[in-house]
Amino acid sequence: MSDGLRARIRAGDREAFAELYESYARMVYNHAFRLTGDWSVAEEVMGDTFLDAWRTREQLEPGDGTLKPWLLGVATNKARNANRGIGRRLAFLARRPAPAPMADFADETAARIDDARRLAAVRTVFGRLRRGEQEVLALCVWSGLDYAQAAEAMGIPVGTVRSRLSRARARLRKLADQRLAEERRAEEKKEPPHRRGEVQREAAFAALPFQEFQEDPR
Repeated sequence: MSDGLRARIRAGDREAFAELYESYARMVYNHAFRLTGDWSVAEEVMGDTFLDAWRTREQLEPGDGTLKPWLLGVATNKARNANRGIGRRLAFLARRPAPAPMADFADETAARIDDARRLAAVRTVFGRLRRGEQEVLALCVWSGLDYAQAAEAMGIPVGTVRSRLSRARARLRKLADQRLAEERRAEEKKEPPHRRGEVQREAAFAALPFQEFQEDPR
């Protein structure tokens, strides 16, 4: 983005705001979807976010810092209101059933299946986290904000972000483990006791397409 974008937006420069939209629209859209679990609602949230950002542009603090925390903060509030209005629970991505167990595969292939199961479990249980936990995961993990930026976006102290993110990671692990255990018990009731090619791995979280379980967000 061009230099002085923040000042230009504060001054009501429409070309600068169009530049902002082009740079961050997809990011806001994806963030809204993670917090609503609905593509159409995410689209509305994105539109409302930029509309509200334009209306409140004069409240932007002077400086040259990134506008990412500001936009994601607005989007988080809009998503929260959308969920409250339509009664939807927060969820990350569309829920998908875990892959069916497969036999006679090599160990490496069976391990990949177990990773896919864990990812599906994470997606399923994400909506069972508290709202604040979901929001801090979405901001720090999937949108890449650091602690200070997430604190700015959510309007809470940095220390609260740290503790909330730690609790969110721990609860997500626990809920995903419980979900996998339930699935295994259900499979054991349906399948013969001796099956080949099934591998259980406790380290499967390493294969997830995000790094939410590291100690510090980037």
